[in-house]
Amino acid sequence: MEEKILVTPKSFKNYRHKAYPLLEEKGYKIIENTFGRTMTEQEITELAREGVVGIIVGVDPLPGAVLEQLKDLKAISKYGVGMDNIDLDRAAELGIKVKNATGTNNVSVAELAIALMFAMARKIPYHSAEVKNGGWNRSIGFELTGKKLGLVGCGQIGREVAKRARGLEMEVSVYDPYFRDDGFLSQYNVSRIDSLDELLSGSDIISLHLPATPDTKKMINAETIGLMKPNAILINTSRGELVDEDALYEALASGRIAGAAQDVFSSEPPAKDEKLLKLDNFMLTPHIGAFTGEAVEKMALVSTRNLLEMLGHKE
Repeated sequence: MEEKILVTPKSFKNYRHKAYPLLEEKGYKIIENTFGRTMTEQEITELAREGVVGIIVGVDPLPGAVLEQLKDLKAISKYGVGMDNIDLDRAAELGIKVKNATGTNNVSVAELAIALMFAMARKIPYHSAEVKNGGWNRSIGFELTGKKLGLVGCGQIGREVAKRARGLEMEVSVYDPYFRDDGFLSQYNVSRIDSLDELLSGSDIISLHLPATPDTKKMINAETIGLMKPNAILINTSRGELVDEDALYEALASGRIAGAAQDVFSSEPPAKDEKLLKLDNFMLTPHIGAFTGEAVEKMALVSTRNLLEMLGHKE
């Protein structure tokens, strides 16, 4: 039987001329996502039920119920870093190898986090819309210089945000129980805070950089938002599931906190009547954190090489 590779990320095609030959020279037939959107569980199952030995997956769902039906699957290569769309426990039980493309999009996501901070500090979306609508009204903003930035999570992306924020002369603190690199903290003059509550209550801007897990789901909720300063800005470029969106709406609508900017949402795309989108102090971009030419190329090549390695091909 001809062995096949399923490639689901929509942006992968931008660099398939570099990645596909690596697969084809090993004899694999490539099946592409032709739907122009994230694939459903049923679509993945129908395409990969037989003969597919490897999947390069984006945010498309790979729960245990799907993995159990893909009888020839040996390896899953994540096009990106976050693997919450893959049932890792069931994959391990089924003997399916899984690997993500670490270090490929950390700079791009970090730069977007910084961009969202500037956008909220100077109310750029509001001012741009005001001028386009024929107005010239101004709403006062604030400088990032000297402000206290609290990073929840200090992995590869969090570190890149910290470095750039220090370049902007912000005071940077991190909360990350798993962080062990004291050398980084001293090199960039970043402080560690061992209490999430303390970080939230002391920061002007809070930026989330951690995976969605049962422990982190809705970690930003009515209680934790209640700890934040009235002038606080929340930035989320990680996963929508980290934030209780109903609680966030209440906080923003009531002025409990000043604003929030996200690149992610619990359901992507959000419903057209989503109440958060009606607020002037809420900003949402369509999951563009890793969507730069540089990151896409690195993710395509690294995820391809990772898959080949898992399938037993050594460079």
